[in-house]
Amino acid sequence: MAFRKLLTGWAVAGTACMLSVAHAASLSDPAAQAASNPAAHASVTTGAQSSLAANASGPLGSANVPRIALDDAYLPVVHAGMNAQIIQIPVPGESDVTLETTVYRPDGPGPFPMVVFNHGKIPGDPRMQPRSDPMSFAREFVRRGYVVVAPNRRGFAGSGGTYEQDGCDVASNGMGQAADVATTVDYMSKQPYVDANHIAVAGTSHGGLATMAYGTEAAHGVRALINFSGGLRQDACTGWQDNLTQAFGSYGGKARVASLWLYGDNDSVWTPDLVTKMFAAFRTAQAADLQPGPGAKLVDFGAYKNDAHRLVGDRDGVQVWWPTVEAFLANQGMPTSVQYRVETPAAPRASGYASIESVGAVPFLDQAGRDGYRNFLKQYPSRAFAVSDSGAWSWAEGGDNPMDVAVANCQKHSSDPCRLYAVNGNVVWANDNVATAQNDSRDDGHAVADNGNAAPGAADSAHSLASR
Repeated sequence: MAFRKLLTGWAVAGTACMLSVAHAASLSDPAAQAASNPAAHASVTTGAQSSLAANASGPLGSANVPRIALDDAYLPVVHAGMNAQIIQIPVPGESDVTLETTVYRPDGPGPFPMVVFNHGKIPGDPRMQPRSDPMSFAREFVRRGYVVVAPNRRGFAGSGGTYEQDGCDVASNGMGQAADVATTVDYMSKQPYVDANHIAVAGTSHGGLATMAYGTEAAHGVRALINFSGGLRQDACTGWQDNLTQAFGSYGGKARVASLWLYGDNDSVWTPDLVTKMFAAFRTAQAADLQPGPGAKLVDFGAYKNDAHRLVGDRDGVQVWWPTVEAFLANQGMPTSVQYRVETPAAPRASGYASIESVGAVPFLDQAGRDGYRNFLKQYPSRAFAVSDSGAWSWAEGGDNPMDVAVANCQKHSSDPCRLYAVNGNVVWANDNVATAQNDSRDDGHAVADNGNAAPGAADSAHSLASR
Protein backbone atom coordinates (compact mmCIF):
# COMPACT_ATOMS: atom_id res chain seq x y z
CA MET A 1 0.00 0.00 0.00
CA ALA A 2 2.57 2.40 -0.83
CA PHE A 3 3.71 4.78 -3.44
CA ARG A 4 7.31 5.48 -3.68
CA LYS A 5 9.60 7.94 -5.38
CA LEU A 6 12.58 6.83 -7.40
CA LEU A 7 15.71 7.29 -5.31
CA THR A 8 18.87 7.86 -7.38
CA GLY A 9 17.27 5.94 -10.18
CA TRP A 10 16.27 2.88 -8.21
CA ALA A 11 13.10 1.88 -6.42
CA VAL A 12 11.55 -1.30 -5.08
CA ALA A 13 7.98 -2.50 -5.40
CA GLY A 14 5.88 -2.83 -2.28
CA THR A 15 2.21 -3.00 -1.59
CA ALA A 16 -0.08 -0.12 -2.39
CA CYS A 17 -3.74 0.52 -2.66
CA MET A 18 -3.92 3.59 -4.81
CA LEU A 19 -5.01 3.74 -8.42
CA SER A 20 -3.89 7.07 -9.73
CA VAL A 21 -3.86 8.80 -13.08
CA ALA A 22 -2.89 12.24 -11.91
CA HIS A 23 -1.67 11.87 -8.31
CA ALA A 24 1.90 13.08 -7.97
CA ALA A 25 2.54 12.18 -4.34
CA SER A 26 4.86 9.32 -3.46
CA LEU A 27 3.26 6.39 -1.63
CA SER A 28 5.03 3.18 -1.30
CA ASP A 29 -1.50 0.29 15.25
CA PRO A 30 -0.29 2.02 20.24
CA ALA A 31 -1.47 -0.05 23.14
CA ALA A 32 -5.17 0.38 23.78
CA GLN A 33 -7.46 -2.09 25.51
CA ALA A 34 -10.36 -3.56 23.61
CA ALA A 35 -13.78 -2.26 24.55
CA SER A 36 -15.40 -4.25 27.34
CA ASN A 37 -18.53 -4.71 25.26
CA PRO A 38 -17.55 -4.42 21.60
CA ALA A 39 -20.98 -5.44 20.39
CA ALA A 40 -22.57 -2.47 22.11
CA HIS A 41 -20.53 0.45 20.89
CA ALA A 42 -17.63 1.71 18.86
CA SER A 43 -14.62 3.45 20.31
CA VAL A 44 -11.86 5.66 19.01
CA THR A 45 -8.38 5.86 20.51
CA THR A 46 -6.05 8.58 19.37
CA GLY A 47 -2.31 8.61 19.48
CA ALA A 48 -2.42 11.32 22.13
CA GLN A 49 -4.51 9.09 24.38
CA SER A 50 -2.26 6.06 24.23
CA SER A 51 0.83 5.32 26.28
CA LEU A 52 2.95 4.97 23.17
CA ALA A 53 2.10 8.41 21.87
CA ALA A 54 3.39 10.73 24.53
CA ASN A 55 3.87 13.66 22.21
CA ALA A 56 2.49 15.18 19.05
CA SER A 57 5.06 13.47 16.88
CA GLY A 58 3.46 10.08 17.51
CA PRO A 59 4.88 6.78 18.73
CA LEU A 60 7.54 6.42 16.08
CA GLY A 61 7.88 9.84 14.63
CA SER A 62 11.63 9.61 15.19
CA ALA A 63 11.88 5.82 14.91
CA ASN A 64 13.47 5.52 18.35
CA VAL A 65 11.02 3.15 20.01
CA PRO A 66 12.77 0.01 21.38
CA ARG A 67 11.76 -3.36 20.01
CA ILE A 68 9.31 -5.52 21.95
CA ALA A 69 11.20 -7.47 24.62
CA LEU A 70 10.24 -11.13 24.69
CA ASP A 71 11.44 -13.46 27.45
CA ASP A 72 11.49 -16.42 25.10
CA ALA A 73 14.91 -18.01 25.59
CA TYR A 74 13.35 -21.17 27.02
CA LEU A 75 10.85 -21.64 24.19
CA PRO A 76 11.17 -23.99 21.20
CA VAL A 77 12.91 -22.32 18.26
CA VAL A 78 11.39 -21.80 14.83
CA HIS A 79 13.84 -21.14 12.01
CA ALA A 80 13.90 -17.61 10.61
CA GLY A 81 12.17 -18.84 7.44
CA MET A 82 9.17 -19.92 9.55
CA ASN A 83 8.71 -23.07 7.46
CA ALA A 84 7.48 -20.89 4.61
CA GLN A 85 5.84 -22.78 1.77
CA ILE A 86 4.40 -21.42 -1.47
CA ILE A 87 1.22 -23.22 -2.48
CA GLN A 88 -1.44 -22.78 -5.15
CA ILE A 89 -5.00 -22.54 -3.82
CA PRO A 90 -7.63 -23.59 -6.39
CA VAL A 91 -10.47 -21.16 -7.11
CA PRO A 92 -13.86 -22.95 -7.16
CA GLY A 93 -15.56 -22.91 -10.54
CA GLU A 94 -12.39 -21.79 -12.34
CA SER A 95 -10.33 -24.91 -12.99
CA ASP A 96 -7.47 -23.00 -14.56
CA VAL A 97 -7.12 -20.37 -11.81
CA THR A 98 -5.16 -20.73 -8.60
CA LEU A 99 -4.02 -18.23 -5.95
CA GLU A 100 -0.29 -18.07 -5.29
CA THR A 101 -0.11 -18.21 -1.50
CA THR A 102 2.67 -18.18 1.07
CA VAL A 103 2.07 -20.15 4.27
CA TYR A 104 4.21 -19.65 7.39
CA ARG A 105 3.79 -21.95 10.37
CA PRO A 106 5.37 -23.12 13.62
CA ASP A 107 6.98 -26.53 13.89
CA GLY A 108 4.69 -29.42 14.75
CA PRO A 109 1.38 -30.87 13.59
CA GLY A 110 -0.96 -28.29 15.14
CA PRO A 111 -3.77 -27.57 14.89
CA PHE A 112 -2.84 -23.89 15.07
CA PRO A 113 -5.01 -20.77 14.98
CA MET A 114 -4.79 -19.00 11.65
CA VAL A 115 -4.48 -15.43 10.44
CA VAL A 116 -4.90 -14.51 6.77
CA PHE A 117 -3.01 -11.42 5.59
CA ASN A 118 -4.31 -9.50 2.55
CA HIS A 119 -1.83 -7.42 0.55
CA GLY A 120 -2.28 -3.95 -0.94
CA LYS A 121 -1.90 -2.80 -4.53
CA ILE A 122 0.85 -0.78 -6.15
CA PRO A 123 0.29 1.27 -9.33
CA GLY A 124 0.62 -0.47 -12.66
CA ASP A 125 0.05 -4.03 -13.78
CA PRO A 126 -0.91 -6.18 -10.75
CA ARG A 127 0.86 -9.15 -12.34
CA MET A 128 4.14 -7.32 -11.95
CA GLN A 129 3.58 -6.93 -8.22
CA PRO A 130 5.89 -9.11 -6.09
CA ARG A 131 4.48 -12.10 -4.24
CA SER A 132 3.06 -11.12 -0.86
CA ASP A 133 5.71 -11.91 1.76
CA PRO A 134 4.79 -10.11 5.02
CA MET A 135 7.72 -11.32 7.11
CA SER A 136 7.45 -8.87 10.03
CA PHE A 137 3.72 -9.49 10.40
CA ALA A 138 4.13 -13.24 10.06
CA ARG A 139 6.93 -13.43 12.64
CA GLU A 140 4.84 -11.93 15.42
CA PHE A 141 1.98 -14.34 14.77
CA VAL A 142 4.14 -17.43 14.35
CA ARG A 143 5.69 -16.55 17.72
CA ARG A 144 2.19 -16.83 19.14
CA GLY A 145 1.62 -20.21 17.52
CA TYR A 146 -0.36 -19.10 14.45
CA VAL A 147 -0.37 -20.30 10.89
CA VAL A 148 -0.01 -17.19 8.75
CA VAL A 149 -1.45 -17.29 5.23
CA ALA A 150 -0.63 -14.61 2.64
CA PRO A 151 -2.59 -15.13 -0.61
CA ASN A 152 -2.13 -13.14 -3.79
CA ARG A 153 -5.57 -12.36 -5.11
CA ARG A 154 -6.60 -12.99 -8.72
CA GLY A 155 -4.50 -11.11 -11.22
CA PHE A 156 -1.73 -10.34 -8.71
CA ALA A 157 1.84 -11.69 -8.86
CA GLY A 158 1.78 -15.41 -9.69
CA SER A 159 -1.94 -15.93 -9.21
CA GLY A 160 -4.16 -16.75 -12.16
CA GLY A 161 -7.20 -14.89 -13.36
CA THR A 162 -7.59 -11.17 -13.93
CA TYR A 163 -7.81 -8.23 -11.57
CA GLU A 164 -11.29 -6.71 -11.90
CA GLN A 165 -11.38 -2.95 -11.40
CA ASP A 166 -15.20 -2.56 -11.42
CA GLY A 167 -14.86 0.98 -12.69
CA CYS A 168 -15.37 3.49 -9.90
CA ASP A 169 -17.57 1.16 -7.83
CA VAL A 170 -15.39 0.70 -4.74
CA ALA A 171 -17.95 -1.43 -2.90
CA SER A 172 -18.09 -3.95 -5.75
CA ASN A 173 -14.31 -3.95 -6.07
CA GLY A 174 -13.97 -4.82 -2.39
CA MET A 175 -16.49 -7.63 -2.61
CA GLY A 176 -14.69 -9.06 -5.63
CA GLN A 177 -11.43 -9.07 -3.67
CA ALA A 178 -13.24 -10.60 -0.69
CA ALA A 179 -14.21 -13.60 -2.83
CA ASP A 180 -10.55 -14.60 -2.98
CA VAL A 181 -10.22 -14.10 0.77
CA ALA A 182 -13.18 -16.45 1.23
CA THR A 183 -11.58 -19.02 -1.07
CA THR A 184 -8.39 -18.86 0.98
CA VAL A 185 -10.13 -19.19 4.34
CA ASP A 186 -12.26 -22.09 3.13
CA TYR A 187 -9.32 -24.01 1.66
CA MET A 188 -6.95 -23.47 4.56
CA SER A 189 -9.61 -24.24 7.18
CA LYS A 190 -9.68 -27.79 5.86
CA GLN A 191 -5.96 -28.36 6.41
CA PRO A 192 -5.25 -30.69 9.36
CA TYR A 193 -2.78 -28.25 10.96
CA VAL A 194 -5.33 -25.38 11.09
CA ASP A 195 -7.78 -24.73 13.93
CA ALA A 196 -10.84 -23.70 11.93
CA ASN A 197 -12.54 -22.28 15.02
CA HIS A 198 -9.89 -19.63 15.69
CA ILE A 199 -9.29 -17.48 12.61
CA ALA A 200 -8.42 -13.82 12.15
CA VAL A 201 -8.31 -11.92 8.86
CA ALA A 202 -6.11 -8.86 8.38
CA GLY A 203 -5.21 -6.63 5.48
CA THR A 204 -3.33 -3.50 4.56
CA SER A 205 -4.54 -0.73 2.26
CA HIS A 206 -6.43 -2.38 -0.63
CA GLY A 207 -6.18 -5.58 1.43
CA GLY A 208 -7.79 -3.72 4.34
CA LEU A 209 -10.76 -2.91 2.12
CA ALA A 210 -10.95 -6.57 1.06
CA THR A 211 -10.80 -7.61 4.73
CA MET A 212 -13.74 -5.40 5.71
CA ALA A 213 -15.73 -6.54 2.66
CA TYR A 214 -15.05 -10.16 3.64
CA GLY A 215 -16.48 -9.40 7.08
CA THR A 216 -19.96 -9.23 5.55
CA GLU A 217 -19.88 -12.95 4.72
CA ALA A 218 -17.16 -14.29 7.01
CA ALA A 219 -16.89 -18.00 7.77
CA HIS A 220 -18.11 -19.28 11.13
CA GLY A 221 -14.65 -19.63 12.69
CA VAL A 222 -13.52 -16.08 11.86
CA ARG A 223 -13.46 -14.08 15.10
CA ALA A 224 -11.55 -10.91 14.27
CA LEU A 225 -10.85 -8.49 11.41
CA ILE A 226 -7.81 -6.17 11.44
CA ASN A 227 -7.80 -3.25 9.02
CA PHE A 228 -4.41 -1.57 8.56
CA SER A 229 -4.94 1.73 6.70
CA GLY A 230 -7.56 0.13 4.47
CA GLY A 231 -9.18 1.62 1.39
CA LEU A 232 -8.91 2.11 -2.36
CA ARG A 233 -7.85 5.42 -3.84
CA GLN A 234 -8.99 6.15 -7.39
CA ASP A 235 -7.90 9.62 -8.40
CA ALA A 236 -9.30 9.12 -11.90
CA CYS A 237 -12.80 8.79 -10.44
CA THR A 238 -14.74 11.93 -9.58
CA GLY A 239 -15.73 11.89 -5.92
CA TRP A 240 -13.58 8.87 -5.09
CA GLN A 241 -13.58 9.83 -1.41
CA ASP A 242 -17.38 9.61 -1.30
CA ASN A 243 -17.29 6.31 -3.19
CA LEU A 244 -14.87 4.90 -0.63
CA THR A 245 -16.87 6.18 2.33
CA GLN A 246 -20.08 4.70 0.91
CA ALA A 247 -18.33 1.35 0.39
CA PHE A 248 -17.42 1.11 4.06
CA GLY A 249 -20.98 2.11 4.92
CA SER A 250 -22.34 -0.74 2.83
CA TYR A 251 -20.04 -3.19 4.61
CA GLY A 252 -20.97 -1.87 8.05
CA GLY A 253 -24.63 -2.70 7.61
CA LYS A 254 -23.76 -6.35 6.98
CA ALA A 255 -20.76 -6.80 9.28
CA ARG A 256 -20.63 -10.14 11.07
CA VAL A 257 -17.24 -9.93 12.82
CA ALA A 258 -15.63 -7.51 15.25
CA SER A 259 -13.06 -5.24 13.65
CA LEU A 260 -10.04 -3.17 14.63
CA TRP A 261 -9.08 -0.21 12.42
CA LEU A 262 -5.55 1.20 12.64
CA TYR A 263 -4.67 4.44 10.86
CA GLY A 264 -1.96 7.07 11.35
CA ASP A 265 -1.92 10.85 11.17
CA ASN A 266 0.78 11.20 8.52
CA ASP A 267 -0.61 8.67 6.06
CA SER A 268 0.29 9.64 2.50
CA VAL A 269 -2.89 8.11 1.09
CA TRP A 270 -5.67 8.97 3.54
CA THR A 271 -6.27 12.21 5.42
CA PRO A 272 -7.46 11.99 9.05
CA ASP A 273 -10.73 13.61 8.00
CA LEU A 274 -11.40 10.92 5.39
CA VAL A 275 -10.57 8.15 7.86
CA THR A 276 -13.06 9.63 10.33
CA LYS A 277 -15.76 9.69 7.65
CA MET A 278 -15.07 6.10 6.55
CA PHE A 279 -15.32 4.78 10.11
CA ALA A 280 -18.39 6.87 10.88
CA ALA A 281 -20.15 5.51 7.79
CA PHE A 282 -19.35 1.96 8.86
CA ARG A 283 -20.62 2.48 12.41
CA THR A 284 -23.71 4.42 11.35
CA ALA A 285 -24.73 1.56 9.09
CA GLN A 286 -24.22 -0.87 11.96
CA ALA A 287 -26.36 1.25 14.26
CA ALA A 288 -29.17 1.34 11.69
CA ASP A 289 -29.44 -2.44 11.82
CA LEU A 290 -32.17 -3.69 14.15
CA GLN A 291 -29.80 -6.32 15.54
CA PRO A 292 -26.75 -5.24 17.57
CA GLY A 293 -23.70 -5.50 15.34
CA PRO A 294 -20.21 -6.67 16.24
CA GLY A 295 -17.79 -4.20 17.78
CA ALA A 296 -15.65 -1.85 15.71
CA LYS A 297 -12.75 0.16 17.09
CA LEU A 298 -10.69 2.86 15.41
CA VAL A 299 -7.19 3.55 16.72
CA ASP A 300 -5.18 6.57 15.61
CA PHE A 301 -1.56 5.61 16.33
CA GLY A 302 -0.21 9.05 15.48
CA ALA A 303 2.78 9.62 13.21
CA TYR A 304 4.96 6.78 11.97
CA LYS A 305 8.30 7.72 10.42
CA ASN A 306 7.64 9.74 7.28
CA ASP A 307 4.46 7.86 6.27
CA ALA A 308 2.00 5.94 8.44
CA HIS A 309 0.90 3.97 5.39
CA ARG A 310 4.09 1.89 5.57
CA LEU A 311 3.54 0.72 9.18
CA VAL A 312 2.72 -2.95 8.72
CA GLY A 313 5.48 -3.53 6.17
CA ASP A 314 8.17 -2.37 8.61
CA ARG A 315 9.78 -4.45 11.32
CA ASP A 316 10.00 -1.22 13.32
CA GLY A 317 6.22 -0.90 13.14
CA VAL A 318 5.51 -4.05 15.15
CA GLN A 319 5.96 -2.38 18.53
CA VAL A 320 3.39 0.22 17.47
CA TRP A 321 0.62 -2.08 16.25
CA TRP A 322 1.09 -5.30 18.20
CA PRO A 323 -0.03 -4.12 21.69
CA THR A 324 -3.35 -2.90 20.31
CA VAL A 325 -3.81 -5.99 18.16
CA GLU A 326 -2.96 -8.24 21.09
CA ALA A 327 -5.65 -6.70 23.31
CA PHE A 328 -8.19 -6.90 20.50
CA LEU A 329 -7.45 -10.53 19.68
CA ALA A 330 -7.63 -11.55 23.34
CA ASN A 331 -11.02 -9.86 23.63
CA GLN A 332 -12.24 -11.96 20.71
CA GLY A 333 -11.09 -15.23 22.26
CA MET A 334 -7.95 -15.58 20.15
CA PRO A 335 -4.65 -16.76 21.69
CA THR A 336 -1.88 -14.18 22.17
CA SER A 337 0.76 -15.74 24.46
CA VAL A 338 4.26 -16.33 23.05
CA GLN A 339 4.74 -20.00 22.21
CA TYR A 340 7.91 -20.03 20.09
CA ARG A 341 11.16 -18.16 19.63
CA VAL A 342 11.58 -17.21 15.99
CA GLU A 343 15.13 -16.61 14.81
CA THR A 344 15.77 -13.14 13.39
CA PRO A 345 18.59 -11.69 11.28
CA ALA A 346 21.31 -10.28 13.55
CA ALA A 347 23.21 -7.13 12.64
CA PRO A 348 27.02 -7.44 12.52
CA ARG A 349 28.93 -5.81 15.36
CA ALA A 350 30.55 -2.42 14.96
CA SER A 351 34.06 -2.88 13.57
CA GLY A 352 35.63 0.41 14.59
CA TYR A 353 36.83 0.93 11.03
CA ALA A 354 35.51 4.49 10.89
CA SER A 355 32.88 6.82 12.28
CA ILE A 356 29.41 6.36 10.75
CA GLU A 357 29.50 10.05 9.75
CA SER A 358 32.78 9.80 7.85
CA VAL A 359 31.74 9.92 4.22
CA GLY A 360 35.28 9.89 2.89
CA ALA A 361 36.16 6.69 4.76
CA VAL A 362 33.78 4.53 2.74
CA PRO A 363 35.93 2.51 0.30
CA PHE A 364 35.59 2.32 -3.48
CA LEU A 365 33.00 5.09 -3.91
CA ASP A 366 33.09 7.78 -6.56
CA GLN A 367 31.35 11.15 -6.14
CA ALA A 368 27.90 9.69 -6.87
CA GLY A 369 28.55 6.96 -4.32
CA ARG A 370 29.56 9.47 -1.67
CA ASP A 371 26.40 11.41 -2.39
CA GLY A 372 24.48 8.15 -1.99
CA TYR A 373 26.13 7.55 1.39
CA ARG A 374 25.22 11.07 2.53
CA ASN A 375 21.62 10.27 1.61
CA PHE A 376 21.90 7.01 3.57
CA LEU A 377 22.86 9.04 6.64
CA LYS A 378 19.53 10.89 6.40
CA GLN A 379 17.48 7.70 6.70
CA TYR A 380 15.76 6.31 9.78
CA PRO A 381 17.90 4.10 12.05
CA SER A 382 16.82 0.73 10.62
CA ARG A 383 19.08 1.00 7.59
CA ALA A 384 22.02 -0.62 5.81
CA PHE A 385 24.63 0.42 3.24
CA ALA A 386 26.48 -2.05 1.02
CA VAL A 387 29.41 -1.58 -1.36
CA SER A 388 31.52 -3.70 -3.73
CA ASP A 389 35.18 -3.50 -4.74
CA SER A 390 34.13 -2.18 -8.14
CA GLY A 391 32.26 0.74 -6.61
CA ALA A 392 28.68 -0.48 -6.81
CA TRP A 393 26.63 0.56 -3.79
CA SER A 394 23.14 0.41 -2.34
CA TRP A 395 21.31 1.48 0.78
CA ALA A 396 17.98 0.32 2.16
CA GLU A 397 15.82 1.55 5.02
CA GLY A 398 12.91 -0.09 6.84
CA GLY A 399 11.12 -3.22 5.74
CA ASP A 400 11.92 -6.45 7.53
CA ASN A 401 15.61 -6.83 6.70
CA PRO A 402 17.33 -3.82 5.10
CA MET A 403 20.69 -5.63 5.29
CA ASP A 404 19.64 -8.28 2.80
CA VAL A 405 17.96 -5.73 0.57
CA ALA A 406 21.01 -3.45 0.45
CA VAL A 407 23.36 -6.31 -0.46
CA ALA A 408 20.98 -7.83 -3.02
CA ASN A 409 20.41 -4.57 -4.86
CA CYS A 410 24.09 -3.66 -4.80
CA GLN A 411 24.80 -7.06 -6.32
CA LYS A 412 22.51 -6.31 -9.25
CA HIS A 413 25.03 -3.67 -10.33
CA SER A 414 28.27 -5.50 -9.56
CA SER A 415 30.18 -8.56 -10.73
CA ASP A 416 32.19 -8.37 -7.49
CA PRO A 417 30.70 -9.45 -4.16
CA CYS A 418 28.84 -6.72 -2.29
CA ARG A 419 29.42 -6.41 1.45
CA LEU A 420 27.80 -4.45 4.25
CA TYR A 421 29.62 -1.26 5.17
CA ALA A 422 27.19 0.20 7.72
CA VAL A 423 24.13 -1.09 9.56
CA ASN A 424 21.83 1.14 11.60
CA GLY A 425 24.23 3.52 13.39
CA ASN A 426 27.43 1.47 13.11
CA VAL A 427 30.16 0.90 10.57
CA VAL A 428 30.58 -2.88 10.28
CA TRP A 429 33.24 -2.95 7.55
CA ALA A 430 36.02 -5.20 8.85
CA ASN A 431 38.69 -5.12 6.13
CA ASP A 432 41.40 -2.70 7.31
CA ASN A 433 43.57 -3.26 4.24
CA VAL A 434 41.38 -1.82 1.52
CA ALA A 435 42.13 1.46 -0.16
CA THR A 436 39.54 4.17 0.38
CA ALA A 437 38.32 6.57 -2.22
CA GLN A 438 39.70 10.09 -2.19
CA ASN A 439 38.24 11.86 0.82
CA ASP A 440 35.86 14.70 0.34
CA SER A 441 37.15 16.90 3.15
CA ARG A 442 34.08 19.11 3.12
CA ASP A 443 31.87 16.27 4.27
CA ASP A 444 34.24 13.93 6.08
CA GLY A 445 33.14 13.65 9.69
CA HIS A 446 29.81 15.43 9.29
CA ALA A 447 26.60 13.45 9.55
CA VAL A 448 23.71 14.52 7.36
CA ALA A 449 20.84 14.00 9.75
CA ASP A 450 18.10 16.24 8.44
CA ASN A 451 15.22 13.74 8.31
CA GLY A 452 13.08 16.41 6.75
CA ASN A 453 15.14 15.88 3.62
CA ALA A 454 15.23 12.11 3.87
CA ALA A 455 14.00 10.22 0.87
CA PRO A 456 10.39 9.18 1.42
CA GLY A 457 10.05 5.57 2.45
CA ALA A 458 7.74 3.20 0.73
CA ALA A 459 4.47 3.71 2.40
CA ASP A 460 2.97 0.36 3.37
CA SER A 461 5.74 -1.35 1.53
CA ALA A 462 8.85 -3.20 2.34
CA HIS A 463 11.34 -0.32 2.50
CA SER A 464 12.90 2.52 0.64
CA LEU A 465 16.20 2.04 -1.11
CA ALA A 466 18.73 3.48 -3.48
CA SER A 467 21.54 1.83 -5.36
CA ARG A 468 23.93 2.02 -8.20
